[in-house]
Amino acid sequence: MRPKAAVLAAGLTVTALLAAAACTGPPDGPVESVSGPGGTQAALRRAALDAGDVPGYRISGDTPPGDTQGTPRADRPACAPLAEVMGERPDDRARATVSRGLGSQRTPGLAVSASLSAYSAPDAHRLMTGLRTALARCGTGFATLLDGRRAAYREVREVPYAVRGDESVGWTASALAQGAPAPVHIVVVRLGATVVRFMAIDLSGRAPSTVTVPHEIADRQLDKLARTLGG
Repeated sequence: MRPKAAVLAAGLTVTALLAAAACTGPPDGPVESVSGPGGTQAALRRAALDAGDVPGYRISGDTPPGDTQGTPRADRPACAPLAEVMGERPDDRARATVSRGLGSQRTPGLAVSASLSAYSAPDAHRLMTGLRTALARCGTGFATLLDGRRAAYREVREVPYAVRGDESVGWTASALAQGAPAPVHIVVVRLGATVVRFMAIDLSGRAPSTVTVPHEIADRQLDKLARTLGG
């Protein structure tokens, strides 16, 4: 897959194929994340990856043109946190989200997304707890529906992933939307009250058994976020 196509596919996969619902309640408490008062979106953009931050990858901005903006649904309520966190934003408690799509110029078909979301501190903790609870219940998989399109996720497995941050959780799955299954790897990291989501998917059609979020992406994104928090 060409780098540009992989970039677009990364964004489309996040919002259209890997999104789900189960809306939560209203945000709870003040925002204590990367932003200062009134500067949430701008601060997240400063902290997000830009062109040149990760050599060997072509980086796109936020939602690609024509991307799906609807609210998808999970077929199993217990699995909603896993599906929802792979959508346009982690859940309705996110105050702001900035996303990037990265297409590998060295590994054809490797598409990666990285997004940052601002939360209140209690809501950021709730998100991480909800993901761990869902992982314990959804190993057999789940399905999502968005605008009449179904996607299925099987062999959902929690996997360790060494990364900086206050806490993190990661898992793999086999995604099936149209055509052959594709391996997916998701890592969610909390740094303060900012939640960073990484997703890697192999869209080459070679049917590899696994895929991993490249550490060169995760490490540089989290380092940049930490500098922004400290700045």
